[in-house]
Amino acid sequence: QVHLVESGGGLVQIGGSTRLSCLASGRTFSNYAIGWFRQAPGKEREFVATISKNGDGTYYADSAKVRFTISRDNAKNTVYLQMNDLQSEDTAVYYCSATEQYYSRTYYYTKGWEYDYWGQGTQVTVSS
Repeated sequence: QVHLVESGGGLVQIGGSTRLSCLASGRTFSNYAIGWFRQAPGKEREFVATISKNGDGTYYADSAKVRFTISRDNAKNTVYLQMNDLQSEDTAVYYCSATEQYYSRTYYYTKGWEYDYWGQGTQVTVSS
């Protein structure tokens, strides 16, 4: 079992930047791959980025691969999502999630149902 808490959300100007944090507690953090997902009102949850257990592998949604960077510091039990050049369509609640599972295809790490644990989310609002 692992408990996840997101932080770092808030109001950001278009073109601005912010860094989200996902703090984990419980079982050994390095046992989990971590994903970031987001959900805007009236829209389905969508994949943003994922990072491997030791941090040497990352994968991004097309909308995120240029502007966003996922990273982790296992000593701090924390995963980060650096978001740059934010646009109005980035407005959403951002969730981090964790899985101990290994998948042979990156595709599965982009699917929310493959993750076992979820934080409560942090709101990011990009102003226009």
